[in-house]
Amino acid sequence: MKHLPMRFRRPRRATLAFLVITVALDLLAFGIIIPVLPRLVQDFLGGEAVSAAQVYGLFGLTWAVMQFFGAPVLGALSDAVGRRPVILLSNLALGLDYLLMAVAPGVGWLLAGRAVGGLASSSFTAAFAYVADITDADRRAAGFGVIGAAFAFGFIAGPALGGMLGAVDLRLPFWIAAGLCLANALYGVFVLPESLPQKRRTPFTWSKANPVAALRLLRSNTEVFRVSAVLFLSNLAHEVFPAVFVLYAGHRYGWDQVTIGLALATVGVASAAVQGGLVRRIVPRLGERPTMVAGLACGAAGSLLFGLAPSGGWIWLAIPVTALWGLFGPAAQSQMTQRIAASEQGRLQGALNSLRGVSGLVGPVLFTTSFAMGASHPGPSFAWGAPFFVAAILLLLALAAVAPVILGRGLPELKAAPRVAGHFGE
Repeated sequence: MKHLPMRFRRPRRATLAFLVITVALDLLAFGIIIPVLPRLVQDFLGGEAVSAAQVYGLFGLTWAVMQFFGAPVLGALSDAVGRRPVILLSNLALGLDYLLMAVAPGVGWLLAGRAVGGLASSSFTAAFAYVADITDADRRAAGFGVIGAAFAFGFIAGPALGGMLGAVDLRLPFWIAAGLCLANALYGVFVLPESLPQKRRTPFTWSKANPVAALRLLRSNTEVFRVSAVLFLSNLAHEVFPAVFVLYAGHRYGWDQVTIGLALATVGVASAAVQGGLVRRIVPRLGERPTMVAGLACGAAGSLLFGLAPSGGWIWLAIPVTALWGLFGPAAQSQMTQRIAASEQGRLQGALNSLRGVSGLVGPVLFTTSFAMGASHPGPSFAWGAPFFVAAILLLLALAAVAPVILGRGLPELKAAPRVAGHFGE
């Protein structure tokens, strides 16, 4: 450690807090405009709801596509120039993008802003790689869990804050999001050291910074490919909540918007508690691999409870079970980072976030279609839960893929990459 410059040694708590804030702001920026963007699009189109719905669908597609192509680029770039400049420039770009959307004179400008936002919010690719840089193998799952809790916070606070601000003015959420992102970029200039020393960087090439190359990286290690495939199935299953929960709870149980919002907030709080608190306690006791199995099993059980719930009261019982699904992601991320070279952690995170983009493309179509089929079925009411049954099947497939590895021959233990910046949380 003595040969490393001071800025590569022990990260301050402010550094780790900045990473958490950055990821939370990415999700906050995504969620804060959810309640107002459809209304703004509709206003630009003269109040015509059908056309607005079609155009808004294009917004979601654009965001997912930019995530798919942008995440590998930013990941490879962070391996070449370091994590710090990628994170700071992404925050700056996201802030400027929201300023653009705040003054957008038409739908085309909003769509362009959404494209830039999808690319800029891929900054959590570098944030995850930063966590891998500064944590030892035995504490890495806890570090990823804290970042996962930040995701959950953004999921909770974004739509709620956007709804309140939008009630004042439809443009106000964009101004607030821009201010938060720009302030965070400025804050990071002073508190965020670099985590990747020069000797561990790799030159940037476009041959590495594309989704095909990202898939090749995942396939370079058999166990990484297996776990990444399982992680994709888990991410795809999770799309059931943003895709159909509002429709499902409203049509099957007659819930109003307040109750639905409270339920989604409870999901977010429970998920944050699991990833931010339980992960760091359970992984040292069970180990990462059994924790992965436990998380997937709880996710499958919770999804089944959501789909079978005969009344709305059962949903509240399903939420804490489903929240334990959050045990899986941090443990899986930790397992993969230990099997990829320290100089390619950015590419790994870019590849994984590119897969998240694919799940964002496929998930809404899969679950809205299954909801429509279930809702039109003349049989028992639990047919309405078809999307959650599909999610449970995906998780059971994931469990079937990973459980034999853990319960049988196991994953080979590899020596973790050397730590350069200190323990997470120190």
